[in-house]
Amino acid sequence: MYTPEMLASIAKVEATRKARMGVEPRRMTAEEKEALLSQYHPDYKNDGFATLSVGPNKGDKVPTELRALLEGKSRVAGMPINLAKIDYDVDVLVIGGGGAGASAAIEANEAGANVMIVTKLRLGDANTMMAEGGIQAADKANDSPAQHYLDAMGGGHFANVPELLRKLVMDGPGAVKWLNELGVEFDKAEDGTMITTHGGGTSRKRMHAAADYSGAEIMRTLRDEVFNRGIEVVDFTAAIELIKDDEGKIAGAVLMNMETKEILIARAKTVILATGGAGRLHYQGFPTSNHYGATADGLILGYRAGAKLLYADTLQYHPTGAAFPSQIFGALVTEKVRSMGAMLVNVEGEAFMNPLETRDVSAASIIRECGDRGKGVETPQGKAVWLDTPMIDMIHGKGTLEKRLPAMLRMFLKYGIDMRETPILVYPTLHYQNGGLKITPDGMTCVPNLFVAGEAVGGIHGRNRLMGNSLLDIIVFGRSAGQHAAKAAQGVKLGELTLKHVEDFEAEVKAAGLESDTLSPQLLPDYARKV
Repeated sequence: MYTPEMLASIAKVEATRKARMGVEPRRMTAEEKEALLSQYHPDYKNDGFATLSVGPNKGDKVPTELRALLEGKSRVAGMPINLAKIDYDVDVLVIGGGGAGASAAIEANEAGANVMIVTKLRLGDANTMMAEGGIQAADKANDSPAQHYLDAMGGGHFANVPELLRKLVMDGPGAVKWLNELGVEFDKAEDGTMITTHGGGTSRKRMHAAADYSGAEIMRTLRDEVFNRGIEVVDFTAAIELIKDDEGKIAGAVLMNMETKEILIARAKTVILATGGAGRLHYQGFPTSNHYGATADGLILGYRAGAKLLYADTLQYHPTGAAFPSQIFGALVTEKVRSMGAMLVNVEGEAFMNPLETRDVSAASIIRECGDRGKGVETPQGKAVWLDTPMIDMIHGKGTLEKRLPAMLRMFLKYGIDMRETPILVYPTLHYQNGGLKITPDGMTCVPNLFVAGEAVGGIHGRNRLMGNSLLDIIVFGRSAGQHAAKAAQGVKLGELTLKHVEDFEAEVKAAGLESDTLSPQLLPDYARKV
């Protein structure tokens, strides 16, 4: 499977392994980190960004690919849409079928609201399903939400919105307890206490996991709860535009059946955007660990309706995406592999960084090693570095990797690579949308009755997210959005439905001298072969 050059490099990794055991490379200073990031992290590359010419964030920089969609052509433009023909009429409309959307729907239902989920793929087709490493929560005797807050604030470069981060860490223990009581099969010791581990940037072991398929296990449980409650789910149906009433309140969404292209109208007293991330836009040409539908839909819909963006110029590139073989290029290799002791090693067998630096620092270190330092391993897709996975069983005992990382092991075994015996090749992959729509702690945007939860929110994680805080985020803010949206819906009286805000936005685009045939939201990635 490996080339002769790779095998020669593996020999160097094996030759240095014993000397590396138990000797962690030193942590970088704050000054070293800042210098590294400014030179090598993709967020600092100006040619990857463009300035918005219209909308609430006019003058701000965003990824070039996102700008094209934010200033693109609405899918409802020129359509003969009859807003008086109501196909669905609910209290709370949840747009998105991942962990945040499911959590929101469950809590809105618990509060007595008539709630419906609409999702362009299927319930559970989301980044939640693909999260592997675990969910953070400060629920052990040697930990506290205050310590969790400090870790996350430092990891986010002190740019986190304080009240959002406070809610995340304070509600964290309750969120894990809620999931446990719903039936999530967390890893537990024989006495029933949860097994916790470190993640990059954490000062305490607070990562709760279900082997290395934590997100899938959480999503399984949430999906079952949605179905058990009889919550209506309309799948393979995308929201292509938000609807307001004549007083400017959010009042529902225009939907499109993904198979038949039929247009449907959903009227709702409150709307929750839980549309997830943007990895399938492949910013700066990076591969992605994201699911097929991650195309930033919520950001486009919310922005056109007048909601503000926060930190849309910052993305997370997970340091360890699979770099070989090509069939799994970009697939996530969970940070849990490093938290269990596997070191990042260059072509010469040298450990070039502490394995538990924060994700942005780790990604930039790998990019530097494969670039200016010239110490990357050559693969068909470019340079990469080794993740020395055999160290795990050497540290913790034979069988540990198979028990704690079964999904990882299976993924590589499928291609003839046994990560218990052989190191694997990794390179940063586009993983998470740090920025998103700006919300208050109750989950609402500046647009009345428009709530947001999950990866479509900006500000919770600052300019870099720590491992395990995304699964926590979707539960804490998903539940909160559902509770507050249900409560808000009780006092809503909707006026006449209108799409005037779409017309006004298009007029602003035209006045700015912009012309675009790019339909937005994009809905699905375009992988058609270009001739």
